Amino acid sequence: MFIGNTMKYFSCIGVFVLVACLQAFSVEAQSAFDPPNIVWIVGENLKLDLGCYGAQHVKTPHLDGLAKEGMRYTKVFATSPVCAPSRSAFFTGMYQTSSDTHNMRSHRKDDYRLPEGVRPLTHRLKAVGYTTANIKTMNGEVIGSGKLDLNFVNEGKLYDTDRWEELPKNQPFFAQINTLEAEYDIYDRQTWRVPRVKWKGEDHHEKIADPEEVQPPPYYPDHPLVRLEWARYLNSISGMDKTVGKILKRLEADGFAENTIVMFFGDNGRIEPRGIHWCYDTGLHVPLIIRWPRGRTPPTGFQSGQVDEQVVSLIDMTPTTLWCAGLARPLGMHGRIFLGDSGGQERRYAFSARDRIDETVNRVRSVRGSRYHYIRNYFPDRHFASLNRYKEKCFPIKPLMREMYEKGELKGPPLELMNPRVSEEQLFDTEQDPHEIHNLVASDKQEHREALIGMRSALDTWIVETNDQGEFPEDEAIVKPFEKEMHDWFGTPPWHPYKSEKTP
Repeated sequence: MFIGNTMKYFSCIGVFVLVACLQAFSVEAQSAFDPPNIVWIVGENLKLDLGCYGAQHVKTPHLDGLAKEGMRYTKVFATSPVCAPSRSAFFTGMYQTSSDTHNMRSHRKDDYRLPEGVRPLTHRLKAVGYTTANIKTMNGEVIGSGKLDLNFVNEGKLYDTDRWEELPKNQPFFAQINTLEAEYDIYDRQTWRVPRVKWKGEDHHEKIADPEEVQPPPYYPDHPLVRLEWARYLNSISGMDKTVGKILKRLEADGFAENTIVMFFGDNGRIEPRGIHWCYDTGLHVPLIIRWPRGRTPPTGFQSGQVDEQVVSLIDMTPTTLWCAGLARPLGMHGRIFLGDSGGQERRYAFSARDRIDETVNRVRSVRGSRYHYIRNYFPDRHFASLNRYKEKCFPIKPLMREMYEKGELKGPPLELMNPRVSEEQLFDTEQDPHEIHNLVASDKQEHREALIGMRSALDTWIVETNDQGEFPEDEAIVKPFEKEMHDWFGTPPWHPYKSEKTP
């Protein structure tokens, strides 16, 4: 009896010592990891329109320099072609179609909460000691919009500060800066009163792009207004680069550069009529540049000045950012870690979705591989020419094309774009057809058939596995008020029979 009790006693002591040693080791391991600062510079509404990606008629020395010091990714895709659903996904690590945040500016006035186990990125970082910031001002100057535009509002405080000067020097910080420049100046909600909507800061943008020299995509008509609008957009990108330069300069001045991971990426695609809102590459394909701090050993495979062509989804930004902070990818989180050797097999496809945007109800799903792009249009009668008041007011190219269409002045790809219907399925070879004009769904080439069949199957599987909530339409009582709100904000074109007390 004595021997048995003694053995139990020493066994308990052994377990206690082992647990204590493991705890001590864990604490020592955690303390040995010095968490880096992390800065997200989120570019509003742009495709790969930077000098380092080969874009012309822009001046982007600071982002080009960031690419030389870091790595530039060429095949990165948003999960949505519009801001609020896209941000709701990459801010939580869960597809917006799975979390019921897929419809534009939904859940702003109800009691919706994120699904159990899903948390905002900043909450996860704050739990391990990070100060979190959504920067608006630096040196007394507005450099960021402070934009949230998330389709959830009941999760509590998301950031600690919006001032650069309040970033701590004695603990790690996560700072997000949302750029202002590639965005229409509309948020006073008086847009219907003005004949022409300006870009934010347009009066101060350096006029690098000349309307006479630019080359808009071939799905638009060759028209002076199209060239003017294209030049305005490119000049906003040059203006954005100056803001990025101020951020990078301040990182150096404050002594943060040696310990700060900088990630620059777009929140969704280009702010052009066939860009945002649509699941073409122009609405989904975004830049990504990551600079690893000079004072830290880079991840496996990370080389300054190199180009990475792996397929990346913006949903991958969440677990990758957590990994940079020393945190494991949460169980069940969508997305993969694409830095280092912790992510396993590379992503084959990036999945994206478009649902209701403002008053315009639609459902589009997209599968993007390294070369081919598959799009499924659930409402083929709701395409480019369908009404969206924001697009009609802020994108002069669209009413121009509508007018030219009525007069029979369009031909080729612009005429096809204005067709009231679109194919239920679209398949594009983005290497041979970067503007995604030639639909290959009916092609009898074996490589096209294989791509089509594989991507169809991949989308069907993704819809089931991620519980795509787009299967369930919103109630009409939710959708209807958006029509009046958008009318009061942007007005209604005279060709549409909408009746309201307010007439722009």
